Amino acid sequence: MEVNTYLYTFRYDITESEVCKLESRYLFRQEERNKVLSSYIRMEPSHSAFIKGRLDVVASAKDYSVLIQEIKELKLCFEGFKIEYLVVEGDATTYEERIEKLTEIGYGIEGVPDYYHPTRTYGLCFYEGLWWFGVLNKNNFEWFKHKQKPCSYSNSISMPIAKALVNVAAQLDREKRLLDACCGVGTIMLEACFAGISIEGCDINWKLCHNARENLDHFNYQSIVYRSDIKDISEQYDAAILDLPYNLSSRVTESDIVHIVESAAKVADRLVIVSTSDISDVIIQTGFNVADHCCVRKSGKKTFARQIWVCERNG
Repeated sequence: MEVNTYLYTFRYDITESEVCKLESRYLFRQEERNKVLSSYIRMEPSHSAFIKGRLDVVASAKDYSVLIQEIKELKLCFEGFKIEYLVVEGDATTYEERIEKLTEIGYGIEGVPDYYHPTRTYGLCFYEGLWWFGVLNKNNFEWFKHKQKPCSYSNSISMPIAKALVNVAAQLDREKRLLDACCGVGTIMLEACFAGISIEGCDINWKLCHNARENLDHFNYQSIVYRSDIKDISEQYDAAILDLPYNLSSRVTESDIVHIVESAAKVADRLVIVSTSDISDVIIQTGFNVADHCCVRKSGKKTFARQIWVCERNG
């Protein structure tokens, strides 16, 4: 039976469910379901805040005894290996059975295991009626270092959402050029740079531009931040990300929102917009259509929500 190459596991809380599914639609062309997804597409787990790990499948079978035979035929040899059991939705295997299976597989791999400092980690799981075995690559959460950026802003979006916006805009294509049209202190830019995706930023506020440059320099990222109204940007981009300002500390009007969206539409054929209100009419009047949409609520604040709009140019 033919199976996909990679099995991804996810981790998110209830407020992040919609944005995780949005991200997976643009990364894998399908939604994760019950925090698991199988795909032929390879992605680094650390480029998403929601991917817990990626299992690079080397053997799979309906019957566990057949899987064991396939693993033995692989003649795996690795010093310092470790095997982990991945518990996913619908797996009723008991803890004792899991340990027994891991032990049996371990005896079939040549080399001395290292449970505390492994040089390679293998994974085993039961998903959709199949036993899966392969090399387990975990999210290293190295991007957490961005929490220590020198300049912060109280209204900035969270790092998980920033990473998702970059992934939705770039769709795993590192050749695409992105624009962060209201870059603030550079939260979105940091995540794009971490993933190796080309991005430039602009903001009309000189202090925020200075802070964004300082944050980028702090992590040795190379990117351009323009102190400019977006209408004055002359470059063309594959996609623009807009985290629209809102009236908490930024004074903006509806005409300001229209101006920002219309200006972004002139420099990119694809827009990924974050707003705190329904801007579908604004999007339509710029010659774009809403290709996708989701809502992200802030934990502990039932009345505050961010809406994410994925917009494509008509025609």
